[in-house]
Amino acid sequence: MKIRKRWKWFTFPMVAALLVATILLAGCSSGNTGTSTPTPTTTGTTPPQSVSLNGAGSTFAYPLYTKWFDVYFQLTGVKINYSAVGSGAGIQQITAGTVDFGATDAIMTSAQQAAAEAAGGPILHIPTAAGAVAVIYNLAGIPSGQLKLTGDVLAKIYLKQITTWNDPQITALNPGLNLPNTPITVVHRSDGSGTTFIFTNYLSKVSNDWATQVGSATSVSWPGDIGAPQSAGVAGAVQQTPGAIGYDELAYALQNNLPWILLKNAAGSYEAPSLAGTTAAMANVTLPDDMKIMITNSSNPDAYPICGLTWILAYVNQKNKVKGEALVNALWWGIHDGQQYETALDYAPLSSAAITKVENEIKSINYQGQPLLSQ
Repeated sequence: MKIRKRWKWFTFPMVAALLVATILLAGCSSGNTGTSTPTPTTTGTTPPQSVSLNGAGSTFAYPLYTKWFDVYFQLTGVKINYSAVGSGAGIQQITAGTVDFGATDAIMTSAQQAAAEAAGGPILHIPTAAGAVAVIYNLAGIPSGQLKLTGDVLAKIYLKQITTWNDPQITALNPGLNLPNTPITVVHRSDGSGTTFIFTNYLSKVSNDWATQVGSATSVSWPGDIGAPQSAGVAGAVQQTPGAIGYDELAYALQNNLPWILLKNAAGSYEAPSLAGTTAAMANVTLPDDMKIMITNSSNPDAYPICGLTWILAYVNQKNKVKGEALVNALWWGIHDGQQYETALDYAPLSSAAITKVENEIKSINYQGQPLLSQ
């Protein structure tokens, strides 16, 4: 009787109100806020939002990857951290296992390939775009598109065989252009660089002296003058040094308002570094299945002569399933939907033939023998 007397104030309307409040609280605790996370427009499986990936390498591709990874984060919530430390460092870091993917504009050497395979098994070169390497300079009163050079003369400048801007070999190519008696200061990359690889690969094709004395690599023994780190460093050194000449990814040249040289191609036409010239350099090229190919000094009459692909380096056998799934989905998105962002950044999108080859590469990436790409 005492218990009944104590609780008789607890009426049915109050019980109903308490029940409603309990249901509302349960809904709030479930985390249902009424919003949804956008999914990537890719045929692969959407990676878990908690996943983050780390990559490092190419400064050549940095403007493109900055755009890609920002858009992809907005679509999927997958964070991709990328350090533009140069192709040489990117190769080193993927080999050391400190990043989930590397990025390079240089094909790995046989020694680099062997070291990477010893560390993690077969490794892929997955192209994402092509770009032009502009020859930039600092000469007051001579804007872009006015100064012309041949590959042979450019090689002699970098070999320090031509040392002033009014040298007869330069003036002969530029009749009517008032070239000053100014020393040429040669600027080059001081770090291991895929841009250097493309540039020196071209010089090795057009100059026997360059091929035998210096050669082609991500790092070479330069005859002179100024070394600067990364693409931004080269652009800055040229911009600050009257009479300087350098080489840089086209986007950096345009972003820094640096004039570029018209370069004579293999067909005898003087071409500007451009999206159209890069696309022409990729045309009618027989692509190997591993996509390791250089496109410098193309015979296409419309091609700009110093162009190259840029690659993501990824292991075939992934050690972490969740990260592996995130990586293949991001790569699949990049070679499909991501291509739409390339032209605005002065990169040439991959051809349909190249995309087919790259699709096969991505499909081969697996975890413990099981493919990671869901379709």
